[in-house]
Formats: sequence, C-alpha cells, structure tokens
Amino acid sequence: MNLQELLKSLEKPVKHKIFVSYHHKLDQKYYDLFSAKFHDTYESIHDASLDSEIDSDDVEYVLRRIREEYITGTSCTIVLIGAETYQRKYIDWEVKATLDKEHALLGIFLPSAPRNEKGIIIVPGRLHDNIQSGYAVFASWESATASPESLGKYIAEAKSKFKSLIVNSREKKKRNG
Repeated sequence: MNLQELLKSLEKPVKHKIFVSYHHKLDQKYYDLFSAKFHDTYESIHDASLDSEIDSDDVEYVLRRIREEYITGTSCTIVLIGAETYQRKYIDWEVKATLDKEHALLGIFLPSAPRNEKGIIIVPGRLHDNIQSGYAVFASWESATASPESLGKYIAEAKSKFKSLIVNSREKKKRNG
C-alpha cells in the first residue's frame, strides 16, 4: 500500500446530508428510530417543528427560511408518511422548497400511513404529483430502513431522476387539514 492509499483508507467516509420531513406530534418515534439507525451513515437534518421555530404567517418568508436553513446543503428530502402527514402545511412547504432547489425526493410510508378505499397510501398532494410524474421515489418503512445499503439504494435512485420530471405547480397549502 502506498502513502496515497494509506491516507485514503484513514479518511472518514463523507456523511451525506439529508432533510427529513415528518409530522412531529404523531411520527416522532419513527424519526427517532430512523435517526438512531442511520446516524453513522447520514447527517440527518430536520426542522425541529417549524410551528415553534418560525413564528410568522408570511408564507414566502417561511418558505425562504425552510430553503435557507434546512434544505440548503442537503441533497435529498425524505418525507416520513404517517397518519396525518398529508394534511400538514409545513410538510407541503418543505416538499415545495425541496423541489424549488431541485433536490432528490423520497417518500417513505410508515405502518401508520392511511389508505383510501382502494387500499392506496394517502400522501401529501405535492409528493403525490411527483410520485406520479416519476420524479419522487416511494418506498415502505420496512424496505427503506432494512439496512443502510437499502436506504442508500433508494436515495441514489431519487438522486438519479431527471429534473424535468419535477411537478411543483400546486397551490401552497394554507392551513393544516
């Protein structure tokens, strides 16, 4: 082994930054499990609940803060989809900010995710648009969190999508529900 190879082997692997969007009140336990399992592989950034962090009714101001303080510096947003995720305005805004920055988008549906009468998982509208267009990747909690390699495969797939598939024309959600 030469000096260059030795130095390379001593380097710490780069921890990719990901943003995790989730409904804090109902899905915190899943975020905590996710974070504990992948803390050695990914630097996970989350919003620490925007309800208390950014005290403003100005949607454009909040979106700018999301982009600048949470999305910038990451390469992928992961949306943990639980029972009420589809109803949350901040999750819609986080997905919008992700798409504005043309970052990768991965939806992971939790065991608590609601289904419609046909058994289809109900996801936030903007995420749905991008799953339908082929831009966003969609996976189950079980398959995405099976191992760091499994999650890495989904993130790599999300990062490989063509930016031309992004659909971000939906009206911004004004309130929860």
